[in-house]
Amino acid sequence: MQAQTMQRKVLRTICPDAKGLIAKITNICYKHELNIVQNNEFVDHRTGRFFMRTELEGIFNDNTLLADLDSALPQGSVRELHSAGRRRVVILVTKEAHCLGDLLMKSAFGGLDMEIAAVVGNHDTLRSLVERFDIPFVLVSHEGLTREEHDNRMVEEIDRYQPDYVVLAKYMRVLTPAFVQRYPNQIINIHHSFLPAFIGARPYHQAYERGVKIIGATAHYVNDNLDEGPIIMQDVINVDHSYTADEMMRAGRDVEKNVLSNALYKVLGQRVFVYGNRTIIL
Repeated sequence: MQAQTMQRKVLRTICPDAKGLIAKITNICYKHELNIVQNNEFVDHRTGRFFMRTELEGIFNDNTLLADLDSALPQGSVRELHSAGRRRVVILVTKEAHCLGDLLMKSAFGGLDMEIAAVVGNHDTLRSLVERFDIPFVLVSHEGLTREEHDNRMVEEIDRYQPDYVVLAKYMRVLTPAFVQRYPNQIINIHHSFLPAFIGARPYHQAYERGVKIIGATAHYVNDNLDEGPIIMQDVINVDHSYTADEMMRAGRDVEKNVLSNALYKVLGQRVFVYGNRTIIL
């Protein structure tokens, strides 16, 4: 008889708040002889919701574990069990290299626990950069196509690689609702401003015209409303009157790549819970 293999998995729980939830969940894990490597929880008192991320190690019987949790948790609970480890990602790009280059380096050298299955672009500009890392680059030009036709072709290419997440690394096209709905809470975008300020095009020029004293970047999930999906992470740097719009843009690129990388680190580790249009990060 073949010996069973030890595994590491992440249990994510969202449920109505009630007394004794932590004890109920951890006792079930103990019953299944699972070791709790890390546990984090949060109660949103405004909505009365309980969130818990439990990193487990042991020999799993997924169906029995989830059935036991269902019998113990309040009605309306959501529980998910995810294998720990690398996630498959497809990155969408246009022409800017700074975010893509950072992700390629971190994926190759262990900074992010992800496999970049492919990079898909609507221009050929970044092909040589991607191919240096022995990763497929797929060109899907938008020339001569409607937005819907182009997105359909993008979907065909993305689905060939069966990614866990789709990352927009300065992909400068608005996605159709059908595209977004195909990947619910799986599309992550980096926006080059501190949302909700300066949405849409040319945000640094908007910021310059307003004489702002900070500029920033926002990583968020993509939904049907432009630049209004649940925010994962944000950061800012100080600027002053001496910065031109182009200097703001150059300074902002470092913020953009760092915010995107840090947001992906949380998402890949199953630490980001989406609830409504907000995120809870544990």
